[in-house]
This record gives sequence, structure tokens and C-alpha cells, in this order.
Amino acid sequence: MTKPPKRPRDPNQLAKLMVDIASGDVEEAEKTITEKRASKAGTVGGPARAASLTPEQRSEIARLAAAARWKKS
Repeated sequence: MTKPPKRPRDPNQLAKLMVDIASGDVEEAEKTITEKRASKAGTVGGPARAASLTPEQRSEIARLAAAARWKKS
């Protein structure tokens, strides 16, 4: 059983979602425009940020992440 699609705040997107639900195209309407944009930005932003960091900065971030992982145990 899948969750119902999240209700968008934009009235135009909401209207499109209602039409999609009424016509039976709910599978295509599950990902809203903002979700698509956010997922694309995440795949672009991470590598861009990693490329802009110096080796010292990357090492410090990795050190803090390792400490946080070991602290949880």
C-alpha cells in the first residue's frame, strides 16, 4: 500500500494533482515539481561542494563525521 501523494501548496499544482487523481494518473503525479527540483539540486550540489573544498577542509569534515559515528555506539 502506497501513501497518498503529498498535497502541494501551489494552487496550480494542486489543481493538476486533482485532475491526475480523477483521471487515474496518480503514479505520475506522486512527485511534485518541487520534489523533482530538489532531488536534481542534491545530485548537483554535493559534488560541486566537494570540488570547492580544500583537502584540509575535507579532512576536518571527515574527522568530525567519524567522531560522530563512533560517539553513537
